[in-house]
Amino acid sequence: MTVTVETLEKLERRITLTVAADTINNEVESRLKRLSRTVKADGFRPGKVPMSVVAQRYGYSVQYEVVNDKIGQAFSEAATEAKLRVAGAPRITQKEEAPEGQLSFDATFEVYPEVKFGDLSAAEVERIGTEVTDGAIDKTLDILRKQRRTFAQRAASEGAAEGDRVTIDFEGKIDGEPFAGGKAEGFQFLIGEGQMLEQFDKAVRGMKTGESKTFPLQFPADYHGKDVAGKEADFLVTMKKIEAQHLPEVNEAFAKSLGIKNPTVEGLRADVKKNLEREVKFRVLARNKAAVMEALVKAANLMCRSRS
Repeated sequence: MTVTVETLEKLERRITLTVAADTINNEVESRLKRLSRTVKADGFRPGKVPMSVVAQRYGYSVQYEVVNDKIGQAFSEAATEAKLRVAGAPRITQKEEAPEGQLSFDATFEVYPEVKFGDLSAAEVERIGTEVTDGAIDKTLDILRKQRRTFAQRAASEGAAEGDRVTIDFEGKIDGEPFAGGKAEGFQFLIGEGQMLEQFDKAVRGMKTGESKTFPLQFPADYHGKDVAGKEADFLVTMKKIEAQHLPEVNEAFAKSLGIKNPTVEGLRADVKKNLEREVKFRVLARNKAAVMEALVKAANLMCRSRS
């Protein structure tokens, strides 16, 4: 089979495919006959429906399937013959003119570029490695402790401190006027965990239950609320409730609550280390792979030449 590949632009190609009309018609007739054995129609027993009725009902869909199958097969054979690396499905369009007794179609598609590498001897790739330290284990345990922390209400005489969960009412105004999102009641957040702007966070520290306080706050220029970004507001805050957090101790009871197989402190640390090592391994592997690919891309030359 002689295949002519037409280059349209860059990676786009086109092949003209021809299929004998008799091949299509014979396959359509064969499929309709098989279909007639099971098709049902009012007034006829199963398997006794006339071919004219079957063709009228299913002829178009069967022909569509047959054409797709035959053209798909022809395209696959043509692409293999031309040694093309096809990227994605081709776009098939039927041609108005065709040799007598034939159906002609244009298959338009893209191919993968040929990749040629230059001299890799001078390429440098930074290969990183890392290990799980006791510090990393401690940090992970702190996260686990925070996930299981509890809170207890502070005495009225105690001020809010780092790590406390506070419940406040607040209202902010810019040039004496309220603004959208600047007021809330029963609002809750944790001091020192970055949930609020730093100025707001610092202003609340030391306040006692029932105390009110007014303070200025400068919104950052890149603040997500565009209406207040870069502006200064005056806030009135009333402390409604202060709760001190309690972090569980790292002990056997804590290890048992996490479902550790060996519910001891040593077993917990070993389990955390194992999980961290697995995570680090995949991250390092992905980082090193990305570095290699970057080096290959720099040395690669993409060729878009056609084969014909």
